[in-house]
Amino acid sequence: MTEKMIEGKRIALIPAYEPDEKLIRVAAELFQEGFEVIVVNDGSSDATWEVFARTRYFAKVLTHPENRGKGAALKTGLAYIQREFALPYTVVTVDADGQHQTADVLRVTEAAEDADSQVSGNGQRGLILGSRRFTGNVPLRSRFGNSITRLVYRMSSGAKVYDTQTGLRAFAGEMIPELLSIPGERYEYEMNMLLTLAKEKRPIKEVWIETVYLEKNASSHFDTVKDSARIYKEILKFSGASLISFLVDYVLYCILLGISGTLVFANIGARIVSGTVNYTLNRKMVFKSQTAVGKSALQYILLAAGILVCNTLLLEGLIRIGANAFLAKILVEVLMFSVSYVIQHAVIFKRNTAEKQSLIAEGGEGA
Repeated sequence: MTEKMIEGKRIALIPAYEPDEKLIRVAAELFQEGFEVIVVNDGSSDATWEVFARTRYFAKVLTHPENRGKGAALKTGLAYIQREFALPYTVVTVDADGQHQTADVLRVTEAAEDADSQVSGNGQRGLILGSRRFTGNVPLRSRFGNSITRLVYRMSSGAKVYDTQTGLRAFAGEMIPELLSIPGERYEYEMNMLLTLAKEKRPIKEVWIETVYLEKNASSHFDTVKDSARIYKEILKFSGASLISFLVDYVLYCILLGISGTLVFANIGARIVSGTVNYTLNRKMVFKSQTAVGKSALQYILLAAGILVCNTLLLEGLIRIGANAFLAKILVEVLMFSVSYVIQHAVIFKRNTAEKQSLIAEGGEGA
Protein backbone atom coordinates (compact mmCIF):
# COMPACT_ATOMS: atom_id res chain seq x y z
CA MET A 1 0.00 0.00 0.00
CA THR A 2 1.82 3.07 -1.22
CA GLU A 3 -1.12 5.36 -1.98
CA LYS A 4 -3.53 6.87 0.49
CA MET A 5 -6.66 4.79 0.92
CA ILE A 6 -10.15 6.17 0.40
CA GLU A 7 -11.83 7.88 3.32
CA GLY A 8 -14.33 6.27 5.63
CA LYS A 9 -12.52 2.98 6.10
CA ARG A 10 -12.67 0.57 8.99
CA ILE A 11 -9.21 -0.69 9.90
CA ALA A 12 -8.52 -3.70 12.13
CA LEU A 13 -5.09 -3.76 13.78
CA ILE A 14 -3.93 -7.15 15.09
CA PRO A 15 -0.66 -7.53 17.06
CA ALA A 16 0.52 -11.14 16.83
CA TYR A 17 3.24 -13.09 18.60
CA GLU A 18 3.61 -16.84 17.98
CA PRO A 19 0.04 -17.13 16.60
CA ASP A 20 -1.63 -20.33 15.43
CA GLU A 21 -4.23 -20.80 12.69
CA LYS A 22 -6.83 -18.84 14.65
CA LEU A 23 -5.11 -15.67 13.37
CA ILE A 24 -5.98 -16.67 9.79
CA ARG A 25 -9.66 -17.08 10.72
CA VAL A 26 -9.73 -13.73 12.55
CA ALA A 27 -8.14 -11.88 9.61
CA ALA A 28 -10.35 -13.62 7.05
CA GLU A 29 -13.62 -12.86 8.88
CA LEU A 30 -12.72 -9.20 9.37
CA PHE A 31 -11.64 -8.89 5.73
CA GLN A 32 -14.97 -10.36 4.65
CA GLU A 33 -16.76 -7.78 6.78
CA GLY A 34 -15.05 -4.99 4.84
CA PHE A 35 -12.17 -4.15 7.19
CA GLU A 36 -8.71 -3.24 6.00
CA VAL A 37 -6.67 -5.64 8.14
CA ILE A 38 -3.18 -4.80 9.42
CA VAL A 39 -1.27 -7.54 11.24
CA VAL A 40 2.02 -6.92 13.07
CA ASN A 41 4.24 -9.96 13.45
CA ASP A 42 6.05 -9.12 16.68
CA GLY A 43 9.20 -11.18 16.16
CA SER A 44 7.54 -14.61 16.01
CA SER A 45 9.63 -17.72 15.35
CA ASP A 46 10.12 -19.38 11.97
CA ALA A 47 7.56 -22.01 12.99
CA THR A 48 4.80 -19.45 12.38
CA TRP A 49 5.89 -18.66 8.79
CA GLU A 50 3.02 -20.54 7.18
CA VAL A 51 0.43 -18.88 9.43
CA PHE A 52 1.60 -15.42 8.41
CA ALA A 53 1.93 -16.47 4.76
CA ARG A 54 -1.75 -17.53 4.68
CA THR A 55 -2.79 -14.45 6.64
CA ARG A 56 -1.35 -12.28 3.84
CA TYR A 57 -4.30 -13.28 1.63
CA PHE A 58 -6.48 -11.14 3.89
CA ALA A 59 -4.15 -8.64 5.54
CA LYS A 60 -1.10 -6.44 5.25
CA VAL A 61 1.56 -8.03 7.47
CA LEU A 62 4.24 -5.86 9.09
CA THR A 63 7.17 -7.55 10.81
CA HIS A 64 9.44 -6.86 13.78
CA PRO A 65 12.75 -8.76 13.39
CA GLU A 66 12.72 -9.35 17.16
CA ASN A 67 10.00 -9.51 19.78
CA ARG A 68 9.43 -6.00 21.13
CA GLY A 69 6.12 -6.35 22.97
CA LYS A 70 2.43 -5.76 22.38
CA GLY A 71 2.67 -2.01 22.92
CA ALA A 72 5.46 -1.67 20.34
CA ALA A 73 3.49 -3.81 17.87
CA LEU A 74 0.41 -1.62 18.29
CA LYS A 75 2.50 1.53 17.78
CA THR A 76 4.10 0.11 14.63
CA GLY A 77 0.64 -0.60 13.25
CA LEU A 78 -0.72 2.81 14.24
CA ALA A 79 2.25 4.63 12.66
CA TYR A 80 1.73 2.64 9.44
CA ILE A 81 -1.99 3.41 9.38
CA GLN A 82 -1.30 7.10 9.95
CA ARG A 83 1.08 7.14 6.95
CA GLU A 84 -0.98 5.06 4.55
CA PHE A 85 -4.63 5.94 5.15
CA ALA A 86 -6.50 9.18 4.61
CA LEU A 87 -8.82 10.44 7.34
CA PRO A 88 -11.50 9.84 8.37
CA TYR A 89 -11.31 6.22 9.42
CA THR A 90 -11.96 4.11 12.50
CA VAL A 91 -9.34 1.80 14.01
CA VAL A 92 -10.17 -1.25 16.10
CA THR A 93 -7.46 -3.31 17.82
CA VAL A 94 -8.16 -7.04 17.97
CA ASP A 95 -6.28 -9.90 19.65
CA ALA A 96 -4.84 -12.60 17.40
CA ASP A 97 -5.98 -15.59 19.47
CA GLY A 98 -9.63 -15.68 18.36
CA GLN A 99 -11.06 -14.54 21.70
CA HIS A 100 -12.80 -11.54 20.13
CA GLN A 101 -15.89 -12.56 18.20
CA THR A 102 -16.39 -10.82 14.85
CA ALA A 103 -19.89 -9.73 15.86
CA ASP A 104 -18.42 -8.01 18.94
CA VAL A 105 -15.70 -6.33 16.86
CA LEU A 106 -18.44 -4.90 14.63
CA ARG A 107 -20.45 -3.63 17.61
CA VAL A 108 -17.44 -1.92 19.18
CA THR A 109 -16.47 -0.37 15.83
CA GLU A 110 -20.01 0.91 15.25
CA ALA A 111 -20.00 2.50 18.71
CA ALA A 112 -16.73 4.30 17.86
CA GLU A 113 -18.29 5.59 14.65
CA ASP A 114 -21.13 7.17 16.60
CA ALA A 115 -19.74 10.64 17.25
CA ASP A 116 -22.23 11.37 20.01
CA SER A 117 -21.04 8.36 22.02
CA GLN A 118 -17.34 9.13 21.97
CA VAL A 119 -16.88 12.90 21.89
CA SER A 120 -16.56 14.70 25.21
CA GLY A 121 -18.03 18.06 26.09
CA ASN A 122 -14.81 19.80 25.02
CA GLY A 123 -14.87 18.10 21.62
CA GLN A 124 -12.11 15.57 22.32
CA ARG A 125 -12.31 12.09 20.88
CA GLY A 126 -12.46 9.12 23.20
CA LEU A 127 -12.11 5.35 23.35
CA ILE A 128 -14.59 2.49 23.06
CA LEU A 129 -13.74 -0.70 24.95
CA GLY A 130 -15.09 -4.15 24.27
CA SER A 131 -15.53 -5.16 27.91
CA ARG A 132 -16.01 -8.66 29.25
CA ARG A 133 -18.27 -9.37 32.23
CA PHE A 134 -16.08 -12.33 33.33
CA THR A 135 -19.03 -14.67 33.75
CA GLY A 136 -18.99 -18.41 33.23
CA ASN A 137 -15.85 -20.54 33.07
CA VAL A 138 -13.19 -17.84 33.45
CA PRO A 139 -9.66 -18.92 34.52
CA LEU A 140 -8.95 -17.88 38.13
CA ARG A 141 -5.76 -16.03 37.09
CA SER A 142 -7.71 -13.88 34.63
CA ARG A 143 -10.60 -13.20 37.00
CA PHE A 144 -8.30 -12.26 39.89
CA GLY A 145 -5.91 -10.24 37.72
CA ASN A 146 -8.69 -8.16 36.22
CA SER A 147 -10.25 -7.50 39.62
CA ILE A 148 -6.96 -6.21 41.04
CA THR A 149 -6.18 -4.12 37.96
CA ARG A 150 -9.68 -2.64 37.99
CA LEU A 151 -9.23 -1.54 41.61
CA VAL A 152 -5.73 -0.12 41.06
CA TYR A 153 -6.89 1.80 37.97
CA ARG A 154 -9.87 3.26 39.84
CA MET A 155 -7.63 4.40 42.71
CA SER A 156 -5.01 5.94 40.46
CA SER A 157 -7.21 7.63 37.85
CA GLY A 158 -10.54 8.27 39.54
CA ALA A 159 -12.23 6.74 36.47
CA LYS A 160 -14.34 3.59 36.51
CA VAL A 161 -13.59 0.93 33.88
CA TYR A 162 -14.79 -2.63 34.37
CA ASP A 163 -12.42 -4.41 31.96
CA THR A 164 -9.10 -2.56 31.97
CA GLN A 165 -7.23 -5.38 30.23
CA THR A 166 -9.37 -5.82 27.13
CA GLY A 167 -7.47 -5.72 23.84
CA LEU A 168 -10.63 -4.92 21.85
CA ARG A 169 -10.56 -1.13 21.55
CA ALA A 170 -11.90 1.22 18.88
CA PHE A 171 -11.20 4.87 18.22
CA ALA A 172 -11.19 7.52 15.51
CA GLY A 173 -8.07 7.86 13.38
CA GLU A 174 -7.62 11.43 14.61
CA MET A 175 -6.45 10.00 17.96
CA ILE A 176 -3.40 8.20 16.56
CA PRO A 177 -0.85 11.00 17.21
CA GLU A 178 -1.95 11.15 20.87
CA LEU A 179 -1.83 7.35 21.21
CA LEU A 180 1.65 7.19 19.70
CA SER A 181 2.92 9.62 22.35
CA ILE A 182 1.89 7.37 25.25
CA PRO A 183 4.86 5.48 26.78
CA GLY A 184 5.04 1.71 27.04
CA GLU A 185 6.32 -1.10 24.83
CA ARG A 186 4.65 -4.19 26.25
CA TYR A 187 1.39 -4.93 28.06
CA GLU A 188 1.72 -1.81 30.20
CA TYR A 189 0.98 0.30 27.09
CA GLU A 190 -2.72 -0.57 27.22
CA MET A 191 -2.95 0.47 30.88
CA ASN A 192 -0.98 3.66 30.19
CA MET A 193 -3.47 4.42 27.43
CA LEU A 194 -6.37 4.27 29.88
CA LEU A 195 -4.48 6.32 32.50
CA THR A 196 -3.57 9.01 29.96
CA LEU A 197 -7.06 9.32 28.48
CA ALA A 198 -8.60 9.51 31.96
CA LYS A 199 -6.10 12.23 32.89
CA GLU A 200 -6.99 14.14 29.70
CA LYS A 201 -10.70 13.83 30.62
CA ARG A 202 -11.41 11.98 27.38
CA PRO A 203 -14.47 9.72 27.32
CA ILE A 204 -13.91 6.00 27.84
CA LYS A 205 -17.04 3.96 27.16
CA GLU A 206 -17.64 0.24 27.38
CA VAL A 207 -19.61 -2.08 25.14
CA TRP A 208 -20.32 -5.48 26.67
CA ILE A 209 -18.90 -8.40 24.69
CA GLU A 210 -18.83 -12.16 25.08
CA THR A 211 -16.21 -13.54 27.47
CA VAL A 212 -14.22 -16.17 25.57
CA TYR A 213 -11.23 -18.05 26.99
CA LEU A 214 -9.97 -20.72 24.62
CA GLU A 215 -8.13 -23.65 26.22
CA LYS A 216 -8.09 -21.78 29.57
CA ASN A 217 -6.28 -18.86 27.90
CA ALA A 218 -3.26 -21.06 27.15
CA SER A 219 -2.40 -18.98 24.06
CA SER A 220 -1.78 -15.86 26.14
CA HIS A 221 1.82 -14.62 26.24
CA PHE A 222 1.16 -12.50 29.32
CA ASP A 223 3.88 -13.09 31.91
CA THR A 224 2.07 -12.83 35.24
CA VAL A 225 5.10 -11.51 37.15
CA LYS A 226 7.00 -9.42 34.59
CA ASP A 227 4.04 -7.89 32.77
CA SER A 228 2.06 -7.23 35.94
CA ALA A 229 5.11 -5.40 37.29
CA ARG A 230 5.23 -3.25 34.16
CA ILE A 231 1.52 -2.45 34.39
CA TYR A 232 1.69 -1.45 38.04
CA LYS A 233 5.17 0.15 37.91
CA GLU A 234 4.07 3.77 38.01
CA ILE A 235 1.64 3.19 40.86
CA LEU A 236 4.17 1.03 42.71
CA LYS A 237 6.79 3.79 42.45
CA PHE A 238 4.29 6.28 43.84
CA SER A 239 3.43 3.86 46.63
CA GLY A 240 7.12 3.40 47.45
CA ALA A 241 7.72 7.14 47.62
CA SER A 242 4.62 7.52 49.75
CA LEU A 243 5.76 4.72 52.08
CA ILE A 244 9.17 6.34 52.59
CA SER A 245 7.52 9.70 53.26
CA PHE A 246 5.01 8.09 55.60
CA LEU A 247 7.77 6.46 57.63
CA VAL A 248 9.57 9.80 57.93
CA ASP A 249 6.30 11.47 58.88
CA TYR A 250 5.28 8.80 61.40
CA VAL A 251 8.63 8.62 63.16
CA LEU A 252 8.82 12.42 63.50
CA TYR A 253 5.17 12.53 64.59
CA CYS A 254 5.86 10.05 67.39
CA ILE A 255 9.04 11.89 68.48
CA LEU A 256 7.47 15.37 68.44
CA LEU A 257 4.30 14.13 70.17
CA GLY A 258 6.43 12.58 72.91
CA ILE A 259 8.51 15.74 73.35
CA SER A 260 5.78 18.39 73.17
CA GLY A 261 2.61 16.48 74.02
CA THR A 262 0.85 18.71 71.48
CA LEU A 263 -0.88 16.79 68.67
CA VAL A 264 -1.22 19.71 66.23
CA PHE A 265 2.45 20.73 66.59
CA ALA A 266 3.60 17.13 66.14
CA ASN A 267 1.40 16.56 63.07
CA ILE A 268 2.35 19.81 61.32
CA GLY A 269 6.09 19.55 62.11
CA ALA A 270 6.27 15.98 60.84
CA ARG A 271 4.29 16.84 57.73
CA ILE A 272 6.57 19.73 56.71
CA VAL A 273 9.62 17.45 56.69
CA SER A 274 7.91 14.44 55.11
CA GLY A 275 6.21 16.68 52.51
CA THR A 276 9.59 17.94 51.33
CA VAL A 277 10.82 14.35 51.01
CA ASN A 278 7.66 13.30 49.16
CA TYR A 279 7.79 16.19 46.68
CA THR A 280 11.42 15.46 45.80
CA LEU A 281 10.84 11.72 45.31
CA ASN A 282 7.69 12.20 43.22
CA ARG A 283 9.20 14.86 40.99
CA LYS A 284 12.47 13.01 40.36
CA MET A 285 11.60 9.32 40.63
CA VAL A 286 7.88 8.77 40.08
CA PHE A 287 6.60 11.28 37.54
CA LYS A 288 10.01 12.40 36.19
CA SER A 289 8.50 15.81 35.66
CA GLN A 290 10.19 18.59 33.70
CA THR A 291 7.75 21.17 35.05
CA ALA A 292 9.49 24.23 36.51
CA VAL A 293 10.32 23.64 40.17
CA GLY A 294 8.71 26.93 41.24
CA LYS A 295 5.36 26.13 39.63
CA SER A 296 5.16 22.48 40.68
CA ALA A 297 6.47 23.27 44.17
CA LEU A 298 3.78 25.94 44.67
CA GLN A 299 1.08 23.55 43.50
CA TYR A 300 2.46 20.83 45.74
CA ILE A 301 2.54 23.17 48.75
CA LEU A 302 -1.11 24.09 48.17
CA LEU A 303 -2.02 20.41 47.84
CA ALA A 304 -0.01 19.52 50.93
CA ALA A 305 -1.65 22.35 52.88
CA GLY A 306 -5.11 21.14 51.88
CA ILE A 307 -4.31 17.56 52.77
CA LEU A 308 -2.72 18.70 56.02
CA VAL A 309 -5.90 20.52 57.04
CA CYS A 310 -8.04 17.49 56.16
CA ASN A 311 -5.51 15.19 57.81
CA THR A 312 -5.46 17.19 61.06
CA LEU A 313 -9.24 17.58 61.25
CA LEU A 314 -9.83 13.89 60.60
CA LEU A 315 -7.12 12.92 63.07
CA GLU A 316 -8.56 15.10 65.82
CA GLY A 317 -12.07 13.88 65.04
CA LEU A 318 -11.06 10.23 65.34
CA ILE A 319 -9.21 10.84 68.60
CA ARG A 320 -12.19 12.71 70.06
CA ILE A 321 -14.41 9.70 69.47
CA GLY A 322 -11.93 7.48 71.29
CA ALA A 323 -9.52 6.23 68.63
CA ASN A 324 -5.91 5.52 69.53
CA ALA A 325 -3.73 8.47 68.38
CA PHE A 326 -1.15 6.24 66.68
CA LEU A 327 -3.66 3.96 64.90
CA ALA A 328 -5.72 6.98 63.87
CA LYS A 329 -2.64 8.45 62.18
CA ILE A 330 -2.25 5.33 60.04
CA LEU A 331 -5.94 5.27 59.03
CA VAL A 332 -5.94 8.93 58.00
CA GLU A 333 -2.74 8.56 55.96
CA VAL A 334 -4.19 5.63 54.02
CA LEU A 335 -7.31 7.67 53.25
CA MET A 336 -5.29 10.63 51.95
CA PHE A 337 -3.06 8.45 49.74
CA SER A 338 -5.37 8.08 46.74
CA VAL A 339 -6.42 11.75 46.84
CA SER A 340 -2.78 12.85 46.71
CA TYR A 341 -1.91 10.50 43.85
CA VAL A 342 -4.80 11.56 41.60
CA ILE A 343 -4.06 15.28 42.00
CA GLN A 344 -0.29 14.93 41.53
CA HIS A 345 -0.72 12.66 38.48
CA ALA A 346 -3.42 14.75 36.80
CA VAL A 347 -2.35 18.30 37.72
CA ILE A 348 1.00 18.92 39.40
CA PHE A 349 3.26 16.57 37.44
CA LYS A 350 1.11 16.30 34.29
CA ARG A 351 3.24 15.81 31.19
CA ASN A 352 3.09 18.64 28.68
CA THR A 353 3.34 18.35 24.89
CA ALA A 354 7.12 18.80 24.88
CA GLU A 355 7.59 15.94 27.32
CA LYS A 356 5.35 13.68 25.23
CA GLN A 357 7.42 14.48 22.13
CA SER A 358 10.54 13.68 24.16
CA LEU A 359 9.11 10.26 24.92
CA ILE A 360 8.59 9.64 21.20
CA ALA A 361 12.17 10.71 20.41
CA GLU A 362 13.43 8.25 23.02
CA GLY A 363 11.70 5.36 21.28
CA GLY A 364 8.19 5.54 22.73
CA GLU A 365 6.63 5.57 19.27
CA GLY A 366 7.89 2.10 18.51
CA ALA A 367 7.59 2.45 14.75
